[in-house]
Amino acid sequence: MKALLLVDIQNDFLPGGALGVKGGDEIIPVVNELLKQDFDVIVASKDWHPSNHISFAENHGKEPGEVIEVEGGEQELWPVHCVQDSLGAQFAPDLQTAAIEKVFYKGVDTAVDSYSAFFDNNRQRSTGLSDYLRSRGVESLVIAGLATDYCVKFSVIDAIDEGFDVSVIVEGCRGVNLHPGDVDKALEIMRSAGAEIIDSE
Repeated sequence: MKALLLVDIQNDFLPGGALGVKGGDEIIPVVNELLKQDFDVIVASKDWHPSNHISFAENHGKEPGEVIEVEGGEQELWPVHCVQDSLGAQFAPDLQTAAIEKVFYKGVDTAVDSYSAFFDNNRQRSTGLSDYLRSRGVESLVIAGLATDYCVKFSVIDAIDEGFDVSVIVEGCRGVNLHPGDVDKALEIMRSAGAEIIDSE
């Protein structure tokens, strides 16, 4: 059984959004074509933060891009984004969502960030995605979404760790590229972990 996982294709990650990814809107036609293909299961993740989330720079009186220490670990700070029930947290308006059978919410815990669609960054809380896919008999996973070098990368690594065969649709993703070369590094990390980097054809 093969599943399609769409990672965080939300308004705040599109150009003009609170944490807009350059070219993020360009993946939507690619993803809409993927949605027409013959997948057994189609699921999606959403960033779904409370307004007092630990990753929001303004909650610390800091600037986005700064890094702070939190309980012995590092926390990268971001603009306020994908706040629960906000317009920014909604799926991109042109995304054809009818085929998505279940949405998994991440980043819901105030005190810990969550890049992966499977677990929070401390791997303490599961979103339930892995159990859901297993319950449906899924063995292989095709992944597209935003952003390549954060939520896609961490979702891919967790999916592989959870025992799924993973393919990443390269033109169905765009990256933040906070530091030059981050996207290329992320693709290499995913490839080295065992993911197949493919195009939508």
